[in-house]
Amino acid sequence: MVIEVKLEIPKYNDEVGLQFSWVDGFILKTDIIENQIQIHANKAGLISLAKQLLSLAQDETPIGCHYHLDDYNSLETGSNELIISKI
Repeated sequence: MVIEVKLEIPKYNDEVGLQFSWVDGFILKTDIIENQIQIHANKAGLISLAKQLLSLAQDETPIGCHYHLDDYNSLETGSNELIISKI
């Protein structure tokens, strides 16, 4: 069985750079427990994270581009910083 999902992802643009694309009501929290990075999210948070990853995966997105997430920017209060980079 296959589920097809349609997502709208902003196209990478050199002038604008990466753009966030969040689903309403998203919740994302990160922890580091016993050297394990843990990401906790509701459904909207998981879809939102997938959208950010797919934005990075675009052919037009240059190597070195990254999202820097923390509790001041997109993550829940008390979360550990999370940097997702394209290599």
